[in-house]
Amino acid sequence: MSNILPSLDEYIPHLAYDSVIFGFNGEELKILILEYHNTGLFALPGGFVRRNENLDDAVKRGLNERTGLDKIYLEQFHTFGDISRPDPDIMRTILEANGQKVEEGNWLLDRFISVAYYALINYNNVEPKPDKLSDSINWYAIDKLPPLMMDHGKIVEKALETLRNNLEKKLVGMNLLPSKFTMKELQLVYEAVLGEKLRRTTFQRKILGLDILKRHEKLFTGGAHKAPYLYSFKNKESIEQQYVHG
Repeated sequence: MSNILPSLDEYIPHLAYDSVIFGFNGEELKILILEYHNTGLFALPGGFVRRNENLDDAVKRGLNERTGLDKIYLEQFHTFGDISRPDPDIMRTILEANGQKVEEGNWLLDRFISVAYYALINYNNVEPKPDKLSDSINWYAIDKLPPLMMDHGKIVEKALETLRNNLEKKLVGMNLLPSKFTMKELQLVYEAVLGEKLRRTTFQRKILGLDILKRHEKLFTGGAHKAPYLYSFKNKESIEQQYVHG
């Protein structure tokens, strides 16, 4: 097998990024997880930063390679730098399982500080693609994740905590739903993120009171008297420009 190891001449040593990519399938909040070839190891999609590349651009590049999407809501939420986080044996296992010879002292076996981002994407717009070292990349419900390598479980926990804290001010549903949606669909997103059921009347009153939605025609799928209204977010582009990415 040809050499696929990233070159130290091209990438910044000791710096990596990991991405928690959230998607909503209409019922569950899910995360994209990689499985490394012939190892049984599961991990978040991540990568390294090129020497001539901005950090945000490196993350966007990696997300595009994994999802095929160019425009993704992305937010930096934490930096993980504990001394205990690197595990050279895990990295060696991954590389050797892909036919790569790794000698002692190789920069890939050294300590890495990882800058973590979360992304919010429309589940239906994605065709996940594994990286060169992986057999697969699949969606997993947040309460049904496989055991993740190193500190990736902690990264997911921190991402979910941040997402919940940002639920109101960052209008999370905007990026997880299609352009038009029902009030029930929006409530399902909130419930999936929070991990709890919400009272319909209370939720609807609160959301409508924020004056962030535009009401459209009814969605006729059954009886006319039961048809729910469709909604969209007002001034989506101007609202997105208010987000702080990092």
